[in-house]
Amino acid sequence: MRFDSGIDANSNGALDAGEISDTSYICNDGTAVGVGQVAEQLSNDWFVGGSTKVEDSVAAREAVDNTPGAARNVILFVGDGMGLSTVTASRILEGQFGGMPGEENTLSFGNFPFTGLSKTYNVDAQTPDSAGTMTAMMTGVKTDVGTIGADEDIVRGDCTTVAGNELVTALELAEIAGMSTGVISTARITHATPAATYARSADRNWEDVSDMPPEAITAGCTDIADQLVNFEANLEARFAGADVDGLEVVMGGGRRHFLPNDAAFNSNDAVSAVEGDRTDGRDLTAEWEALYPDGAYITDQAGFDALDPAATPHVFALFNESHVQYEADRGNDVAGEPSLTEQTVAAIDILDNSENGFFLMVESGRIDHAHHAGSAYGALTDTIEFARAIGEAAAATDPADTLIIVTADHGHVFTIGGYPKRGNPILGKVVSVGAEDPALAADDLPHTTLTYTNGRGFRDLGTETDPDETYTLDPVTGRVDLTSIDTEAPGYHQEALVPLSSETHSAEDVGIYASGPGAHLVVGTNEQNIIFHVMNYAGDLATRAAAALAP
Repeated sequence: MRFDSGIDANSNGALDAGEISDTSYICNDGTAVGVGQVAEQLSNDWFVGGSTKVEDSVAAREAVDNTPGAARNVILFVGDGMGLSTVTASRILEGQFGGMPGEENTLSFGNFPFTGLSKTYNVDAQTPDSAGTMTAMMTGVKTDVGTIGADEDIVRGDCTTVAGNELVTALELAEIAGMSTGVISTARITHATPAATYARSADRNWEDVSDMPPEAITAGCTDIADQLVNFEANLEARFAGADVDGLEVVMGGGRRHFLPNDAAFNSNDAVSAVEGDRTDGRDLTAEWEALYPDGAYITDQAGFDALDPAATPHVFALFNESHVQYEADRGNDVAGEPSLTEQTVAAIDILDNSENGFFLMVESGRIDHAHHAGSAYGALTDTIEFARAIGEAAAATDPADTLIIVTADHGHVFTIGGYPKRGNPILGKVVSVGAEDPALAADDLPHTTLTYTNGRGFRDLGTETDPDETYTLDPVTGRVDLTSIDTEAPGYHQEALVPLSSETHSAEDVGIYASGPGAHLVVGTNEQNIIFHVMNYAGDLATRAAAALAP
């Protein structure tokens, strides 16, 4: 404890720095420490910053509401593939974009008061996929790789094993409880992560009927797009007494899975000769509009800009034929696409109209895709936009009644290495402390701070902002002479050691960052399914749903 003494010369009721004549500290052993011994240390910016952080942490823990059900709203942000190295590199890049050295920067969710780790493995896989991981987060039950909304007794690809093994999701509990619900993704809205909020499937790839084997259709399984459009009816059929009004907000990509395989149904910005994939002739967008005649089906920026949150009870937005654009490439979209931040803010505006609160899941799916393509620039810029969306969501809600959890489903084999000096461009070549020129490896070639263990490897695509352009070229793995290459350009793809058709996920733990009621439960190293249980505790979802179903 610190004790200052001196004369309050200006009579302002406090001792200013120049008025303090002596300072003492009472330590654990009762020893007094004189000011002369530690004054310089105490005024050090790093010391002060650390002390302030401890004080803030104590205050945050004291302020948190431990009561079950204290969270009126629950928002789950999932950065697909956003491992710890991705968070670190994005934090530095965002800082460097802002003119700072970068290392001292903090992403929006880095300021959340509670943090833990999540073990990402699937029941049958050391290195996981997004279907199994998101099912764990949404249901509280770990399951197998490639399966959605069912426990580990399901057999991937076998439709008959779905029945009897179905799980209920946090979003479904929220819907039954009378809360507004929403799902946003920069991937196809039928992709594994968003699908795990509302669907059950023996295979994550059954996004539409054309993706399903005939025996699965015969056995009565339905595709994921069908389950999304008929979410309300399916939920009411599954739970006797349920009276729900369906998903209020759905925003993402993946129009092809909702449209018939007929060019007559192409959207204005279709990139394929025939946009739709469905082989059953159904136009699920039209079916959705028939179910929600007061809702808004939109496909572009203009439609998004025309939304009136106060007068739009349901929104179904499919901004692209497949995934939406990477953030770095979004300006090249033919019809225009709102940013993830814009979508998140609009969703909150719509969902917050409910007197019973809301549940919202927001996925930044293209972080993962950029990593698979070996593009650090693409992954990091999407992560920065993701952090921006989280910051705006935090600003648009009250921390006293809104639980916000930020996490990843898994990481990637993406590393930060070498010995670069402070402030060295994170996308650049390693320049050592005290040096001006790039450091050379044992092969006398420069090397970058960021690399991949496996994948398609080196690309020098200059100003190209679409990471997926790499798939038009053969893999180039191993070492390349980077002396004259601009590794900070959007089109640069990092070197990789092991040649693969696509870079892979990693099995490392990922971060969990939390703020609001129940956030204090995020601590230590956890099985990934704890995320459901934190959300359930904070929102009292299961209890509220049971009460709504009671006769």
